[in-house]
Amino acid sequence: MKDAMWCTLYFKGGLNYFLANDKPSNRIRYPLKRRASVKDLIESLGPPHTEIGEIRANSCQVDFDFIVSGGDVLVVKPNVPPVDPCRSTILRPEPLAALRFVVDVNVGKMAMLMRSLGFDTAYHWTWRDKKIAALAHEESRIVLSKDIGLLKRKKVTWGLFVRAAEPDAQLREVLNFFGLHPPFDLFSRCLRCNSLLRKVDKQAIIHRLEPKTRKYFQEFSICPDCRRIYWAGSHQEKLLRRIEAAVGGEN
Repeated sequence: MKDAMWCTLYFKGGLNYFLANDKPSNRIRYPLKRRASVKDLIESLGPPHTEIGEIRANSCQVDFDFIVSGGDVLVVKPNVPPVDPCRSTILRPEPLAALRFVVDVNVGKMAMLMRSLGFDTAYHWTWRDKKIAALAHEESRIVLSKDIGLLKRKKVTWGLFVRAAEPDAQLREVLNFFGLHPPFDLFSRCLRCNSLLRKVDKQAIIHRLEPKTRKYFQEFSICPDCRRIYWAGSHQEKLLRRIEAAVGGEN
């Protein structure tokens, strides 16, 4: 095949992680057999678009819709933490108004930790990829997942391929990637359903309290949706110590 029908890609940083086993080098010569955008071309080689922070074609920055031509030299760079989704970029010109997340079942245990810090984190273990991608699109949410296929979906604009295996380490990875630091709005959301909690008078829920809780605690919050009650008991203290260990700082 003539050189004019080939392009060359250089993958920088940790993007090699996503390349196929038979593509160990960060330099790939790619045969152009059809008209294709740079996004489609990159994803055909492995990396999801959510992991890409910058693309240069023949030394010029381009967006995901750039049509690749024969002879083009493409340099593909990863996102570099801390990443701010609320800032416009060439690849993602429409910034998010706020950080809101959706978590899939592969990292589902992290949802409770995210909510405990006050982050709006949608999650349900029954949600399939189509549902998660739709939520990401409709509610401007960032997808957190270990599923590369999910992150490649067209409706997903922002996402993070979570590499850590344990929930606490996953939380630390997410916080570091997005540059999120204390103070956090601790225990402001329902750990079960993500809704914002509201203060509730003790007398209004006293019939639901165990004797020791009724005796030793005076301040309570309630979830307006699932009606779960929260107070600063030993369960909250244990979770706070776990969060502090994961975050590595005071809140």
